Amino acid sequence: MPLTPDEIDRYARHLVLRDLGGPGQLKLKDARVLVIGAGGLGAPLIQYLAAAGVGTIGVVDNDTVSLSNLQRQVIHGTPDIGTLKVESAARAILHLNPHVTAEPHDLRITPENARDLIRRYDIVADGSDNFETRYAVSDACFFEKKPLVTAALGQFDGSLTTIRAHENGPDGKPNPTYRCLFPSPPPPGAIPTCAEAGVLGALAGVMGSLMAMEVIREIVGFGESLVGRLLMVDARSMRFDTVRYRWDENNPLNGSEQAASRMA
Repeated sequence: MPLTPDEIDRYARHLVLRDLGGPGQLKLKDARVLVIGAGGLGAPLIQYLAAAGVGTIGVVDNDTVSLSNLQRQVIHGTPDIGTLKVESAARAILHLNPHVTAEPHDLRITPENARDLIRRYDIVADGSDNFETRYAVSDACFFEKKPLVTAALGQFDGSLTTIRAHENGPDGKPNPTYRCLFPSPPPPGAIPTCAEAGVLGALAGVMGSLMAMEVIREIVGFGESLVGRLLMVDARSMRFDTVRYRWDENNPLNGSEQAASRMA
């Protein structure tokens, strides 16, 4: 479906970009993105995806808005306290861009429901705050052959990468999975929760915005993907570093043993 006159005006600054332009904006309009979490990372991520004109944004969260969220979860406001985060986020999407469809999912992602939900979307952006959800989402993306943009927050640091584990890299080897980067979750209690340790609110905005940029790049197809690269942000020193990581042949999803069993 072509852009309407209102959309042409709304996305005018995109349309003049050589690497995006009209074809890229149409890709955004046709895209279906699933956002896991409407919290610190999800809030700016959702806002910028909506502003960019992503056609359909699904939002997964089973929490309600609390006063302590508002220091960083900027998609919600004081009047939203006590309401479902997915409902608050859906209202914000419509308020920001009526051309975007919001699909709220008031639930918690589990290994049992992740694949059914994820297969309905083109790309997944995970801003969850626990390893159980991250593994469930990344495993489901592998089996459903969906690209995944995933980020995490610390007190003053954040990280971001893109997973396309269902594809091979330029060298012919499989792309790394999330389990190649983090083979197993840390012991329970090893990493304090946000409520226990705190988090710099503006850092969530930075990392959520970077997630949105990476999702847009994956949809449109410009620049160098973060597949096999982990972007690390240190807010104390204002440093951005990138480290490379590779496919682990012992990983349980697309490792050598799994490949051999599929060929048998």
